[in-house]
Amino acid sequence: ADYRVRIFTPGGELPFAGHPTLGTCHAWLEAGSTPRASGAAGSTPRHEDVIVQECGVGLVRIRRRGRQLAFAAPDLRRAEPDGDLLASVIQALGLGAQQVRAAQLLDNGPVWLGLMLDSPDTVLALDPDHARLKDLGQKVGVASAKRTQDAIQLIARSSREAKAFAGHDAPGSAEPDLVVRAFAAPIGVNEDPVTGSLNASLAQWLIADGHLPAAYLAGQGECLGRAGRVHIQRDAEGQVWVGGESVTCITGTVTL
Repeated sequence: ADYRVRIFTPGGELPFAGHPTLGTCHAWLEAGSTPRASGAAGSTPRHEDVIVQECGVGLVRIRRRGRQLAFAAPDLRRAEPDGDLLASVIQALGLGAQQVRAAQLLDNGPVWLGLMLDSPDTVLALDPDHARLKDLGQKVGVASAKRTQDAIQLIARSSREAKAFAGHDAPGSAEPDLVVRAFAAPIGVNEDPVTGSLNASLAQWLIADGHLPAAYLAGQGECLGRAGRVHIQRDAEGQVWVGGESVTCITGTVTL
């Protein structure tokens, strides 16, 4: 590995997460660090735009293409969710069973219950019982790929905040193919604006099962006044890459 990372949330330590992975890599590169030319003795030389991070799930590759960084999604383990848990989560979300089109338990370090819902309108209208989700001890990711005019208008309105952070076209100006929300009350975060681990596992599930194409754009954070955009691509070898642009918001020095 080029460097090692540990990731902490208000509720504890995570074995993997997307934002800390890309953000740490961005800061590491901006500080003047450079990737190793090769790994262990006898291994294949690495490309100068491939960085390797070590974290709780092991080694994670990150590729650099211009201003965009993308991580190789860790291996995914998935299973059918327990019926009682699924029913309890659906109730805590305020959904009807008929609004859930597919469900999978997704594990790429963090464990998410992934739900595909009937429309983006349903996703954006959710007002979960976060106390109940915390009691259930299960992080939940919801998504929908079916576009409707109401959802497009909601996303357009929420793009205003993103435009304040850049002098060029805001990332939120691109129309997403998949609308995503992440509820993580069990680790102290009721709703996460954008979630790399969830988008990685959703991509591996939804592409493999034919719900989405091999490359698409996910949108997340609309209900929190954010317009996050996550670029997904599965390459010819079947590896899913998850990425976007990272920017420096605060810099400083500490004298010890």
